[in-house]
This record gives sequence, structure tokens and C-alpha cells, in this order.
Amino acid sequence: MTGAVELTSRALELDRGVFHSWSAQRGLSPMVIAGGSGTEVWDYEGRRYLDFSSQLVNVNIGHGHPRVVEAIQRQAAQLATIGPATANLTRGEAAQRILARAGSGFEKVFFTNGGADANENAIRMARVVTGRDKVLSRYRSYHGNTGAAIAATGDWRRLPNEYSRGHVHFFGPYAYRSEFWSASEEQECERALHHLERVIAAEGPGSIAAILLEGVPGTAGVLVPPRGYLTGVRELCDRHGILLIVDDVMSGFGRTGEWFSWQGERVNPDGIVPDIVTFAKGVNSGYVPVGGVLPSPEVAAHFDDTVFPGGLTYSGHPLAAASIVAAIDAMSEEGIVDGARDIGEHVIGPGLAALADAHDVIGEVRGLGVFWAVELVADRATRDPLPAAAMAELKALLLDRGILPFVQENRVHVVPPCNVRQDEISTFLTALDDALREIV
Repeated sequence: MTGAVELTSRALELDRGVFHSWSAQRGLSPMVIAGGSGTEVWDYEGRRYLDFSSQLVNVNIGHGHPRVVEAIQRQAAQLATIGPATANLTRGEAAQRILARAGSGFEKVFFTNGGADANENAIRMARVVTGRDKVLSRYRSYHGNTGAAIAATGDWRRLPNEYSRGHVHFFGPYAYRSEFWSASEEQECERALHHLERVIAAEGPGSIAAILLEGVPGTAGVLVPPRGYLTGVRELCDRHGILLIVDDVMSGFGRTGEWFSWQGERVNPDGIVPDIVTFAKGVNSGYVPVGGVLPSPEVAAHFDDTVFPGGLTYSGHPLAAASIVAAIDAMSEEGIVDGARDIGEHVIGPGLAALADAHDVIGEVRGLGVFWAVELVADRATRDPLPAAAMAELKALLLDRGILPFVQENRVHVVPPCNVRQDEISTFLTALDDALREIV
């Protein structure tokens, strides 16, 4: 045990030299994680936690999957890095795996280092192709922390970072906290689309290059869009020559029980196809930083004879490509995507609904696949959010019970790896049940 304590102390001592994201630096005392496997992580002293955060909702295949680890090791021994101007077999195999899941609407992949620069380059493509400047995105959204991506973001993180031009925000559907005084999901959809149509008219349709939407807004609250909303946005884009970009960085690769969220009947019953799709996170479960952009054939064709004004040193990095190939093959052969859909429908959803029946502090449960949010309220009638102090207490109680949670504002996001087992979900539900009983 002495050795474990020393390792923990050493990790914290060295961490003082690390500048942490989204944090005031003074007084930080981060959790020390020594290892992980499957849905579990542990510290040096042997405390184990069920990772129901999937870290940043990206470890879709779980920690330490042997096929992905082996693929990275094998590629590192063969060719650790190579410039993006070359042709590389592993990179090509990765593109083929992604395109096979995206379907016939896509033929090319532009690889990036992660989700933020995927959105950055998707916006660049839209502006070059349309010759227009403005990008419309939702207030309840997160698209990354690079120049245009953070300006497109709707939440508080945008405010200190608004250096990029041409960004306009609008309210998307959120029936539980409707901006439109809606009394039903259908009304919320209709009024949200009317609001977007008015924003387009007010901004001038001929000035708008793209509408950028998360397939299912994640950090903003796992806001599954009402039926018909994506179809309505597609129709508005088509009417005005605007490109539709779907950000599937968090909601892709199994998270919603589909390879891409917009392929699912619940999100997209009419089967519309975006003009551009961005991805990252679950494509390789974050084992190596990577992301990418899928332009439609029409968008890609614009650059057949026109230089695309963008590039990255590590675009299509061989280690990242190898991890993509192994992760997608493992997810396919192990039935992980279908399993995520089934366990969400038959285990997570009903389990959370039962907790909502038992606890008045739960205002709403929503989600699909392994992508759920439990919204906590001080009063069900007024829907006032549960105060921050109570949420901090709840997070501490879950950690005490061996659960690593994803707590955001007044919500617990239930976002385990896609291959989570039923008994692990039961352990989580019991821990959440017990913790909720303690805070009220």
C-alpha cells in the first residue's frame, strides 16, 4: 500500500505542471487514475469505479480493448507516422470502414485530430462551396474549442472565445424546458422550426452557408430531437441553398444505438441525409486522437479542381487509422452497436423510468442507446433545477459507491461504454437510487 500511496502522491505532484482545461488552476486536486479495462477504471490504491461517463463520452468500446491495443502496437512497429500527402494502406482501410457505415451518401473522408477541428473544417468546406459566410447553430450545443467551433457553440464556453465571425444562434427543441410555450412534442417541433425559419429570414438566406446541428445534443442535455425536426431543417436548407452539417462527434459510433445518430428511426424517421457529417470520439473510443469530416459527393466534387484550403500535420495518422480499423471491426463482429440499442431500450430506459417513479427529484428521463440524461429538479411543478450544492453532493455519493459519473449542471448523464453489461447497469441504478435517497 505504501507504494500505491507514493505513486498517487507522485502523480499529483507532477500534475502541478499540467495546465487543465476549463478550470481555474489554483487548488485543483484531480482524481488519479492508474488503469482501466472494459467499463472499469481504478486508482493506484485499488479503488475501482464503473465508468458511467465513458470519460468524455468517447470510450464507446470500453477501456483497454485488446484488439485496438494490439492494432496500435502493431502499427507503431511497422510505421509510426507518415505525412498526410502520402497514400497509406491503414489510412485507406480506416476510410473504407467509416464510409461503409455512413452509407451511399458519402464517398470521402477528411481526417482531423478530433471533433473540434472536424467541425472547423466542415464549416470551412461549407463557406467555400456556398460562397457564403454565416453559420447558424443552436444555443444549447457544444461543437469544440477551436476558433469557429467554439463560436458555433451555444453554451457559456463561447462567451470568452467569440473571435470568429459570422455565427448566429437559435433555439432548438427542448420540450421539457420549452422556449416556445409548447404543450406537446409535436407543438415543440412545429414552433422550433418556425423560429428557425424566422431567424433564417431575418439573417438573409443568401448570407447563410450552413446550419450546424448535433445529431443528438449531448453536453447540452441529451436532447433527442422530436420526430420531424431534422426533416424540417433539411427542407429549410434545401429551400434556401444552405448546407446541413450534422455534428455526430459525441452521438456517433454506437452511442445512440446506430453507427451515426441520423441513421436511426427515432432521430430521423424520414431518412434525410446531411450534406456534411463530422465525427470523432467513438470512432476509435479515443485511444488515439482522431476525428473527421464526411462531405457529400456534391460538396467533395467542388474541390475536384479547386484547392481545399485546409490541412493538418497529423491528418490520417497511421496509429489513429489502425485504432479506427480495429475498433470498427470489433464493434461489428461483437454486435456492440445493436447491443447498445437493445440495452438502452430494454434495460437502461426502463430502469431510469422506475427511478423517476420512485423519486420526485427526477423531473425527466430522456435518451436512447447508451445516451441518457436524468434531469433533477428541486420541485416537479416549477421544474426549478436542483441546486449546484446538491448536485455536488450527489456526485460525491456516487463516487463513494464506486461509480464514476458524468454530472452536468442539474443532470446526471448515463453514458457508459456501448458494451456495458446488464449487471453493471443494475449496479449503477442501485447506486443512483441510494444516492438520491440521501440527498432528499
